[in-house]
Amino acid sequence: MILPLSLIFLANIAVSDSLSSEGAAFLLVEFVYLTFFLVFSVLSTSAVVYTVASVYCGYDVTCENVMSVISKVWKRLMVTFLCAFLALFLCNVAFVPTIPWRVTIKHVDIVGLVFFVAIVIFDVVGIDYMTVVWWLAGVISVLGDIKGIKAMTKSRNLAQGKVWIYIVILLKLEGAIFGIKILFESQVVHTGSFGIAGRLAFGFLCLLMLFSVFLFGLVIEMVFYFVCKSYHHEYVNKLSFSDHLDEVYQGEYIPTKTNDDQLEKIDV
Repeated sequence: MILPLSLIFLANIAVSDSLSSEGAAFLLVEFVYLTFFLVFSVLSTSAVVYTVASVYCGYDVTCENVMSVISKVWKRLMVTFLCAFLALFLCNVAFVPTIPWRVTIKHVDIVGLVFFVAIVIFDVVGIDYMTVVWWLAGVISVLGDIKGIKAMTKSRNLAQGKVWIYIVILLKLEGAIFGIKILFESQVVHTGSFGIAGRLAFGFLCLLMLFSVFLFGLVIEMVFYFVCKSYHHEYVNKLSFSDHLDEVYQGEYIPTKTNDDQLEKIDV
């Protein structure tokens, strides 16, 4: 699931670069890209979250089991992701009025420069905060019978106290993806300093690196879920997880409170 996600990301960089001057074609390509990226993001998140939960409970994971789970949870996860996309869109719209300030204060005094830097930091932190809530809501939607705004609200409450740690991790992941993007554009999309064989080699290298970063980020989502549970003194009972996964193995996914809400709370 992560491999086609990585291919779509890199393919969009190459296609968008060549169509940047074509208005309608560029918008169409971006729409198709976002659609496929959303679909494979849902599939990848479902697969990785279920796999890590199975490993946590000591189950053997097979491709057949993972595919069976994906077919049962993708709709709920899709609703959550669409709500998160809408929230991120509204967040970006809220920052649109700051664009004139960014343009006009580039060559102003030190006060204007400080204000400009503050706006940029506020933008980045705000969007990354929404991304943290979105990712954690995806885990909650896979493990429990909850979706959409309810999953986002529960995610926000669960992330309290640990959100800054995850924002730092997220910034590192974003930096790695940005570095891969720059390398791919300079050595593969544009001619670069190598021939065809070199460009193919760099393209394959970028694909492997992007694949690794995506996989690492998805696993971190699940680990962050456990960390947040622990921070709020909620012990994720392996028996509850096992009961939930047993229902999945039997082929009848009947969401119950044992998968997320029926947790043993302890005071540390």
